[in-house]
Amino acid sequence: MYHSSYVDIAEGSATLARANEWRAIDRAVALLEMARPTGAASRETIEAATFNRDLWGILIDDLASTENNLPETLRAALISIGFFALRQGDKLRLGQSEDFDSLIEVNTMIRDSLA
Repeated sequence: MYHSSYVDIAEGSATLARANEWRAIDRAVALLEMARPTGAASRETIEAATFNRDLWGILIDDLASTENNLPETLRAALISIGFFALRQGDKLRLGQSEDFDSLIEVNTMIRDSLA
């Protein structure tokens, strides 16, 4: 009986965590889509890129944690994707790139994999 309750709580926590990650990445996508028409280095792009940087910083820290239960190869691949997202966001923020699409696409794929 106790084991069953613990499993239910643990599974509920994992489901809640995934839902929270989905919402956060969805917010990053929405901000990037709203910033795209304003161009690189605009106030909207700086806001979107900053949110993206903060989000991926948290995700990378979690993925690098020894307590993360994902397979190591998957964690490494997601960390690499995160570093790409950080670099691309910085380029947009600094006006060094107008490529919103690749960052939106990466975030969208990660978000949709959480659904």
